[in-house]
Amino acid sequence: MAQARSGPDSAPRENEFVSGYPASICDHVPGSKYLCCNCHNILKKAQQTLCGHRYCAPCLAWIIRNQSAVCLKCEEEPSSVSEDSFLSEDKAFSDTAINKEISELKVHCEIPGCNWSGVLRDYEDHQSVCDFVEICCHTGCGETLQRKFLAAHLDHECPSSTSVCPRCSLRIQKKQSQKHNCEKIFSKDPSSRKVYRQAKGKNPHSGQVDCRFAPLGCIYRGSRDKMAAHEQSAVVAHIALVLPVLLQIQNDPPAAAVTENGYCDHNGDVQKLPAKMHNGESAHKVIATDCGDHDGTATGSNLMARICALETRIQVAENIIMVMNREIDVSSAKLSAALEEIEQEHRKVQACEAKISDLHCTIARKDIKINELHAQMETLEQTSYDGIFLWKISDFTRKCQVASEGRTISLYSPAFYTARYGYKVCLRIYLNGDGTGKGSHISLFFAIMKGEYDALLPWPFRHKVTFMLMDQSNREHVIDAFRPDSTSVSFQRPVIDMNVASGCPLFCPLSKLQSMSSTYVKDNAMFIRCIIDAGP
Repeated sequence: MAQARSGPDSAPRENEFVSGYPASICDHVPGSKYLCCNCHNILKKAQQTLCGHRYCAPCLAWIIRNQSAVCLKCEEEPSSVSEDSFLSEDKAFSDTAINKEISELKVHCEIPGCNWSGVLRDYEDHQSVCDFVEICCHTGCGETLQRKFLAAHLDHECPSSTSVCPRCSLRIQKKQSQKHNCEKIFSKDPSSRKVYRQAKGKNPHSGQVDCRFAPLGCIYRGSRDKMAAHEQSAVVAHIALVLPVLLQIQNDPPAAAVTENGYCDHNGDVQKLPAKMHNGESAHKVIATDCGDHDGTATGSNLMARICALETRIQVAENIIMVMNREIDVSSAKLSAALEEIEQEHRKVQACEAKISDLHCTIARKDIKINELHAQMETLEQTSYDGIFLWKISDFTRKCQVASEGRTISLYSPAFYTARYGYKVCLRIYLNGDGTGKGSHISLFFAIMKGEYDALLPWPFRHKVTFMLMDQSNREHVIDAFRPDSTSVSFQRPVIDMNVASGCPLFCPLSKLQSMSSTYVKDNAMFIRCIIDAGP
C-alpha cells in the first residue's frame, strides 16, 4: 500500500492508509484542492485550517503533536504567516463539501491482475477483500502470498497450520498429523491395543509395529506411516482372517457368550453391547457387526476423518458468517444513523443558504438606498435657495479632453432654486462649444426643471439670468446675461423633467482660457456663477 511521504511514523495496518490516498489510483489527475498540504496525497478526512489550507486529519494531528504548530503552506511564504497560521485542533474544522467531492472521485485498483474500478468511498472496502492483495499468513509461518491463495496454502503448504484429530479432538500441526498416535483408534479393539502395546514395548525406537490383525494370522510388520496403506490394500485378507472367528461365534454361542451387559470375545475380554441391541437386533448380528467395525479397513477411517474435518471447517465458516452478519447489522445501523445525520445537516445547510441569499438581497437593497442618500446629501449640500449658484468644475483638463473627443460633450450642474419655494433650475455647459460656438467657445446654457412648487409659480419664467466665469485672481470676470423669451418653450412650465436649455453658445472663447496669463483655471478647476434676479 502507498503511504504518505511524511506523517505518522507508525506502520500502517493491512489495507489502511495512515495519511491520504495515493493520487495514482484516480482515473484522472486530481486537482490541487483535493491534495493534502503535508503528504501531497488525496485528502483523507479533510480538515481545513483558519488560514484556508487543507490537511488529512491524521497529518494535521501528527503535525500538531510532533512539529512546530505552524501551517506548512504558510511557512513557504513567510509574508503570509498570520495569527491564523498557528495550528491547533480547535482551530480546524471538517471540510464536508470537499470530502463529499473526494468520495465521488473515479478510482481503480492498482494491484496487478485486479480490474476493479469504482468511486473512492468504496476503495477501502475493496482493498479489504481484493484477491490480489499480498498478505502475510496469519499463522506466523512468514509466508507472503495473494489473498486468493491463502486457503490452499493453509490446507496443503503452511507448516504452522493446525487441524483437529477427529477421534481424540486434539489440535495438532498438520506436519505432525502423520506421526500422531491416537490411542482411541484401538479403544474398541482390545486385541489390537495389546498388539500395539507389545510392539511399542518390544521395539520402542525402531518405529516398526505389527499389524493389528497379527493375532488372527497377519504377518505384516512395518512403520506406522505405511500401516494405513497396508490395511487399505489387505482388506480382503483381513476379512478372510476374521471370517472363521465370526463363524465360530455363530455356531458356538458359549464361545462368545452374550450377557445383559455385553459379550465375551474369543480372548476372554468382555465387550459392551452397543445401544442398537435395544432396537431388537440379534446379539450375534451386533457382535458380528462390531467385529466388522474393527476389521482395520482404512477406507472407513479415512472417510470418517474427512467428514470430521469438513464438519470442523463448516463450523468455523458458520462462526465467521455469524460474526460478519453481526458486523453488517452494526455497520448498517451506523450507516443509517450517519445518513440521517447527513440529511439533517443538508437541510440545515439549505436553510442557511436561503438565509444568506435573503441577507444578500437585503444588503443590496440597503446599499442602493445608502447610495441614494449619499447622492441626496451631496445635492442638498450644493443646493442654493436664493437664486445665486456657484458651480465648481473640477478635473477640468480631463473633462475638456473627453468633450473634444466627443465622448461626453456636456455637463449638468446640480439643481438650485431661485427662492426657498421658487423655480428649480440648473446649468448645462459644453466645454468644447455647441452650435455656433463648437470648437471655438465654451457654451453655457440655463435650463428650467420640473419642481415641487411649479403649480404656485407664475409662468412663463421672466427673471433675468446672469452668467459669470470667475477670474480666480479677481481681475476680469467673463460676464454675460439675457432675459427670457416669454414665447420660447424653454421658459414655460415643464411637462417633463427638464425643458430645452437656452443661453449663450458663445459664452467664452477657448483661446482666452488657454492664454498664458489666464487665471480662469487654477488647480485644474474652474468656477461658474449664475445670478437670477428676484424681480421680473
